[in-house]
Amino acid sequence: MASIDLDFLGRPVVAVTGIGVVSSLGRGVADNWSALVSGRSGIHTITRFATDNLRTTIAGTVDFMGVEPWSGIDLSYALAEAAGTEAIAMAGLDTSAFDAPLFLAAPPIELEWSQRLALDKLTGEAREDAGYLRLIELARTHRSRSIYDLTLFGGISERLADKLGTRGLPVTLSTACASGASAIQLGVEAIRRGDADRCIAIGTDGSVGAEALIRFSLLSALSTQNDRPEKASKPFSKDRDGFVMAEGAGALVLESLSAAKARGATVLGVLLGVGEKADDFHRTRSKPDGSPIIATIRAGLDDAGLQPGDIGYINAHGTSTPENDRMEYTGLSAVFGDAIGRTPISSNKSMIGHTLTAAGAIEAVFSVLAMREGTLPPTINYDQPDPAIPLDMIPNVARPADVSAVLSNSFGFGGQNVSLVIGREPRG
Repeated sequence: MASIDLDFLGRPVVAVTGIGVVSSLGRGVADNWSALVSGRSGIHTITRFATDNLRTTIAGTVDFMGVEPWSGIDLSYALAEAAGTEAIAMAGLDTSAFDAPLFLAAPPIELEWSQRLALDKLTGEAREDAGYLRLIELARTHRSRSIYDLTLFGGISERLADKLGTRGLPVTLSTACASGASAIQLGVEAIRRGDADRCIAIGTDGSVGAEALIRFSLLSALSTQNDRPEKASKPFSKDRDGFVMAEGAGALVLESLSAAKARGATVLGVLLGVGEKADDFHRTRSKPDGSPIIATIRAGLDDAGLQPGDIGYINAHGTSTPENDRMEYTGLSAVFGDAIGRTPISSNKSMIGHTLTAAGAIEAVFSVLAMREGTLPPTINYDQPDPAIPLDMIPNVARPADVSAVLSNSFGFGGQNVSLVIGREPRG
């Protein structure tokens, strides 16, 4: 009987055997990693829709996937399919018969304006001010299977399940900006419980449309530094003024280390720990004392059986908003103490923007690569350090480093916080 690799709590060790990614930097792990360590930005002026009279006119949109006409639902699917296929292929498994569970983080589903107007035209009286209640009534009296399918929250995962040949009912979740990390958490827990030997966790978001941009703008959450798009996202800098919306997908094939060894798979990394805590203070703001963020980070370290000194690199949530960056520093300094100023940290969002529901998964992929490649991605645009946030931000240029454990943070609107601890080697 084959031996079972267990962690310090007697749970199956969870290995990463395949990764895939798409972002505004390009399609695939190779192109993204090359751009990331070169410090290249994927943020640019929006061409997808008119931005006249908008305060923000930039984003990290993915414009090369051939989804025309644009639909946030269809693009989210295309991104997830590309990242998922790459991850499964890298794991050495069948990309059309994966035969294991799918956990998908996807953006909330609602009718986009093009679909609303198309539905309104069924009356012969198309109106720009078509109210949502009116559209619901139209949907009831003019039934359309194609429009109905677009409203299904689980529609993207069902399409993915068919394409990738996953097993069982796919799980779709949306926990705001923590969603991608939450999908990974569900996969880790399923393997630890013994419910599955392997699974795939994907975070995807292709929803940069005019309405979403306006909503975040009304919250004063977006950067308005439009003149030089590539310089707008500047996490932890003194002159930061908001995040930059972006699109992309990240995928990880997770399996028990024993199953991976049994089939001779290459182990890219190990999910050592997951911490999750809720913040009920406000719908968009963090509790002022940072206690939920502190508890999340500590829970991740405890779950991994590690101390702060064991972490060699922190992949920050680092959105570039004035409050979020300050609160993340508050949480990190409380856990790491004086050592936080000596622990390398960077934010991938300085280059790819904030990919919302996909962010946690994409950043987990980059965390695995940082350890495997021995290179820590930089925080670009770090030209005016914030004296109130004294951190080693790996400013502007990537840094060679031998790192055996990474902390990857994801803090979402609505108070949903997840910290992943990813290691290079199993810890028994």
